[in-house]
Amino acid sequence: MTLRWSGGAQRFAHLPYLTCKFAKVGLEVAMASVGSAIASLAVRTASGSDAVSTGNLQPGRIHHPKRAARLGTPVPLAVLTVFKLFCYMKKYLPKILTVVITVSTMSLASGIAYSQGTPTPTPASRPTGAQLQQRPAAGFDLADYGVEFQSDRRLIIMMAAIEAAGFDPVASGRQPSAFRSQVRKDLANLDPDLRSRLRAFYERNKLPAPATAADQAARYVSLALALGQPPTLDAPERSDDLPGGLLEVLDFAPLVREFYRRSGIEERLVSYTRAYQAEGDRLRPPAAELIRSVLTYLHTRPITTSSERVLVKAPASGKKKNTGRIYTMREHVRRFFIVPDLLAAPGAINFRVIGDEYYAILPEGTDPVSSELRRAYLQYVIDPLILRFNREIAGRRDQIKQIISEREKAGATVTPDVFIVVSRSLVAAADARFEESRKLEALTREARGKLDRARDDASRTAIVQETRAATTAIQDDAVAKLADDYEHGALLGFFFADQLKGIESTGFDMANFFVDMISSFDPVRESRRLSENAEARQRARAAREARLAARKAEAEAPVVYSEAATARAASLVKKLSEIEDILRLKDYPNAETRLKELLTDYPREPRIFFALAQTASLAAADATDENVQAERLNRALGNYRLAVQAASAETDRSLLCRAHEAMGRIHSFIDNAGEAAKEFDEAIRICDARGTTYNDAVEGKKKLSQP
Repeated sequence: MTLRWSGGAQRFAHLPYLTCKFAKVGLEVAMASVGSAIASLAVRTASGSDAVSTGNLQPGRIHHPKRAARLGTPVPLAVLTVFKLFCYMKKYLPKILTVVITVSTMSLASGIAYSQGTPTPTPASRPTGAQLQQRPAAGFDLADYGVEFQSDRRLIIMMAAIEAAGFDPVASGRQPSAFRSQVRKDLANLDPDLRSRLRAFYERNKLPAPATAADQAARYVSLALALGQPPTLDAPERSDDLPGGLLEVLDFAPLVREFYRRSGIEERLVSYTRAYQAEGDRLRPPAAELIRSVLTYLHTRPITTSSERVLVKAPASGKKKNTGRIYTMREHVRRFFIVPDLLAAPGAINFRVIGDEYYAILPEGTDPVSSELRRAYLQYVIDPLILRFNREIAGRRDQIKQIISEREKAGATVTPDVFIVVSRSLVAAADARFEESRKLEALTREARGKLDRARDDASRTAIVQETRAATTAIQDDAVAKLADDYEHGALLGFFFADQLKGIESTGFDMANFFVDMISSFDPVRESRRLSENAEARQRARAAREARLAARKAEAEAPVVYSEAATARAASLVKKLSEIEDILRLKDYPNAETRLKELLTDYPREPRIFFALAQTASLAAADATDENVQAERLNRALGNYRLAVQAASAETDRSLLCRAHEAMGRIHSFIDNAGEAAKEFDEAIRICDARGTTYNDAVEGKKKLSQP
């Protein structure tokens, strides 16, 4: 998956202590006030009157009762006892409260994500089965974090227009998706002259090799987002402020307007938009989990508004003209749009930033969890921090320029904008550390499970050695990723990654440490990062090449099946793919009918049973009647069991993993905790500990014990 864009750690080991130190100072000031009150009380008690002669007792200072006695004022024993207790408290209470405040703060920070967990929905409306993640967080509203799903009509029209112009991202030998086939069918009778002019423009402005289909479409996506809404589809004024790629295809806008008027797409936009919304519904649950995970890792909330200083035109008056300028602050909403694109090139996310609006355009079938969507959202979160701390960054301009100069001497092309360098670096570091920490967590869980099952010391020793090797490989991958980003302008990526490693477990907002981070890097050290990490990077490359070679050898291994069996298997895969497209359109009865027909030709095929279970579960999620919902859930459970019975542990391990996890979620939904725990345990036993289904099963089992 590729993403297309538009244009010292030891210091932090003491930060929690410093935070507590500040709290302690505040507490001691408060204790001093209490001490003053006790001293005053001592004098008032001794004199028997509220009107006390101050004598040598200076106001604003804490005086010992013994000193008051020396000045001739008798002090009762009770007051002396209270004062001794106060002195004891003054000595030890700040330390105790410091610890309590630290623990409470960290617990509160770690509890933020939990407090945003999913409340139990009502039986008639909550999702089930494979769709339990469809609405994972009724209490986690994505809009609160700047995220919105959008079916953009401008994008639909633009992509249909370049489809008519000859854009074809479908790989040779593959069948187009159901939606793309429908669009091509709808455009079959397009006016030949219009089609010819569309094709001529597309071919004339085609990027040379080795540009991919995604590269070809990227410029038209930028144009679509710059157009006005239909029916006018007004094009922006030509100016140097527009991206270069957009300027290259700006003259396509009049053809798009003509296409909109004459192709009949206006009448079909409703049905097209509905298909895009269905894809958005599929993307929403994993995207919500991704956003939650990113914000939990950073311990922050995104800034969802921005302020702009605007010059106000002063009203004319008969008096002497006032030459002073008046400004006002105008607030804008920052939004992160996740936009499905059913006509995009597979495997490439387009990311565009237009003012305060961020657009992540996702092709059909994208898995948000494993895609570059995370990096795009990190950019949305980090950009306002760069603006907020622009003075601190500007204060380190010379040091950053020094690193840029060293890279230019090495022959690299680097942006001279220090703010872009810092932004890219922090995004790259957060992305690398997030992925590395999640992989290490999964590896640790897997190792613990193996050690629990190990029966002798030799097995345990082998597990430990295997885990150490895997840990090194994960760390090498993170280094290699940071090195690649370094070569693309993230010159402080290694530095920020080291800093994040030191603070990510504290539970404090990353933004609170930014000033200290940006003020502490060493430009000489950062200029040497590639050479320092060359060995780890080389190990990661070698491991990556070995994995690719193994996959290639597996793909090129001789087929042991007969020609007829191979053709039969290929036919099943094709038909299941077609049914998957039908499910995306939420045509559940048609999908179920076709799956049952397949069972006659492929009896006891576990993939068909699994697909039937998914269909029933999807239909249950959309049911509003409790009885209908219950019937569909039972049907889903039955088909998942049939899939498990028909599957082979050697060849269908992934299917078994997903089936047990899905059954666990259904049982959990219907409050059958005992069966849910069994299914989750089985999924945990079968699944790859580094996969998302394993993590879902672990989380599902954990939620069973929650009230």
